[in-house]
Amino acid sequence: MTPRLLSRALVFLLLAFAVSLSAAEPAPRHHRMIVLTDIENEPDDTESMVRLMLYSNDIDLEGLIATTSTHLRTRVAPDSIRAVIRAYAKVRPNLLQHDPHYPAADDLLALVKQGPAVYGMAAVGAGQRSEGSDWMLRALAKDDDRPLWISVWGGANTLAQALFTLRAEKTPAEVDRAVAKLRVYTISDQDDTGAWMRKNFPGLFYIVSPGGYGAATWTGMNQAVPGIDNTTVSNKWLAEHIQQGHGPLGATYPDVAYGMEGDTPSWLNLIPNGLTDPEHPNWGGWGGRYELYLPDVASEDPHGFTGNVPIEPETRPIWTNAIDEYTPAVAGEFGRAVHAGEKSFRDYRATVWRWRDDFQNDFAARMLWCTKSVAESNHPPVVVLQHPDTLTVHAGDSVRLDANGTTDPDGDSLSYLWFQYVEAGTLPAVKFNSSENLKWVGFVAPKVTAPQTGHFIVRVTDKGSPALSRYRRVVVTVDPAAP
Repeated sequence: MTPRLLSRALVFLLLAFAVSLSAAEPAPRHHRMIVLTDIENEPDDTESMVRLMLYSNDIDLEGLIATTSTHLRTRVAPDSIRAVIRAYAKVRPNLLQHDPHYPAADDLLALVKQGPAVYGMAAVGAGQRSEGSDWMLRALAKDDDRPLWISVWGGANTLAQALFTLRAEKTPAEVDRAVAKLRVYTISDQDDTGAWMRKNFPGLFYIVSPGGYGAATWTGMNQAVPGIDNTTVSNKWLAEHIQQGHGPLGATYPDVAYGMEGDTPSWLNLIPNGLTDPEHPNWGGWGGRYELYLPDVASEDPHGFTGNVPIEPETRPIWTNAIDEYTPAVAGEFGRAVHAGEKSFRDYRATVWRWRDDFQNDFAARMLWCTKSVAESNHPPVVVLQHPDTLTVHAGDSVRLDANGTTDPDGDSLSYLWFQYVEAGTLPAVKFNSSENLKWVGFVAPKVTAPQTGHFIVRVTDKGSPALSRYRRVVVTVDPAAP
């Protein structure tokens, strides 16, 4: 064996040893999540469910509830959820080589419940409790201090009934405490209960793009953007990297009918990739970026397609569409390995698609985990900072951001890219005094008249196949210069 191959083999043995040791450790505290899905409305819910199985090691799933929607009004399809889980069961033994925290298929099957086979508000009220709504109340009542995320891929009436029951049976103070633990992200309004919940429970944390689907952030998941490479959302790419030759779970992923995985952005920000804090939707991440305000109906595409769900004026601020101005970085053939491109985009959908190649490559790598050994597969880098992820400096200070110490479990070469996510903070754009693709960058804190925050992100990408990226975010507060 050559020294190069011997070194590579040792890396794989160490990784496998680390994985085996971690099997005895308690599972990390991940985000809790319940899914409401109108699966069988069209193929994209099944597509999202296949992807979710591959991230079930990184999210604590507490319910998979089949619901109706405006597109599936009179039936629910829990057996279609079970079919995906059974395909997952066949590949789980191989997935466990890569992470011992993949849950047992029987545990996931026990989470499959159903809401009423009735559309919208007609299923909300006294005497309308369902298996699904009671399961959500049970999860909410757990002695667990973590928020409970509700990822809504179709209609939301099962959640609305849970809230109706909660209000009928608990004191106002108990209702307020329970609602404060909920975090809701709905893929638009796919029945008429969303506006009712937002009005009747003003303290409910709610992310949604109301109105026509054409004005929704989640469409950045599958939008073909003129002027960029859209390969990773093409049908050819899906066939090659997901559907064919990757075991029974990949074979379960259906062809696209209308749009690929329109529901997936509702939970992408819960994946612990170092980029996002889902408690701050305005920080942005794989699932998009959102701001808290009272939207104008005119901005919600009131004449666009909603599946006949009426658009109602909002009664209070909600987390909804935010706009990024994004200039994709391009690879240099000679000299500096990466630099800013010449074309910029300004769009709410860009808050999702700017990360799309990264999360698609991550999906493809995990699909390979279904059939490949640790030594044959790629795993993401582990990004390390040489300082805290929150810093306070004064105007005029020299600031150094440093990711030295970052490693890759497969021993791959790593590429670095530092950038300021201007829209996530209040600090105007600063200029780095070093190349943005070093392990570290520096800048001089600009003059400010009041404290301002800047969000700086390092994206570390390995040179494995497919290339995988992880991140760290540094929030820098710049105070006025000291007297």
